[in-house]
Amino acid sequence: MDALTIAAASGLRSRIQSLDLLANNLANSATSGYKRDQEFYGLYFSPESLDPNTGGPSSTLPVVERQWTDFSQGALQVTSNPLDVALSGSGFFAVNSRGGTLYTRSGNLQVLPSGELATADGYPLQDVAGGTLHVTAGKAVEISTDGLVQQDGQSVGQLAVVSFPSTASLQKVGSTCFQNTDVNNVPKAATDVQVLQGKLEGSNVPVADAAMRLVGVMRQFEMLQKAVGVSSDMDNKTIQEIARVGS
Repeated sequence: MDALTIAAASGLRSRIQSLDLLANNLANSATSGYKRDQEFYGLYFSPESLDPNTGGPSSTLPVVERQWTDFSQGALQVTSNPLDVALSGSGFFAVNSRGGTLYTRSGNLQVLPSGELATADGYPLQDVAGGTLHVTAGKAVEISTDGLVQQDGQSVGQLAVVSFPSTASLQKVGSTCFQNTDVNNVPKAATDVQVLQGKLEGSNVPVADAAMRLVGVMRQFEMLQKAVGVSSDMDNKTIQEIARVGS
């Protein structure tokens, strides 16, 4: 395989990954608490491609080294639903899952048959003591800006809202939850955040920008496809010319 085809094929692969990320972002543009994913490009070269004269690579290939999540806050939307809560500032709600504690900014809550206050995905919210919060379905729930949950004038508990020294170790689980993969990146109680009842945090996907990027990446994909076709035509022509000379 010639260098042109190799470079074009590598470009096609990285553009496919970019298209997947952009399509997923756009699909979740209306998902409460969703954080958009973006790609980080790098250049790959193998030891076999080193130039013996310069000692450097004679060719490099574009690859998506990794994807990263943009944790910037989305727009706050007023819903007036008492079971909708949004975080203003940095931080996450801590929730229980079968695999352990997860973290989310999606605040469209529900009351489970067990009475536990939970996310739309069914994950019970943790309180500051590490337990869960139980409420009576059908009765008004009041949630203060510091996360204190009350019902009938009685305290039910306080929502666990935490922050991390670094968000680099947070990996997505589903669309709106994150798992901490670094035991040394210990969460702590968030101090610069408010819990706002009757509001939801929207997705932080800039739809117009994502749509424009999607069109741009698709055009790049088409150009790279044409490059592969040109390279194939050149190879076929070379073979034909060699065969003609040999005859």
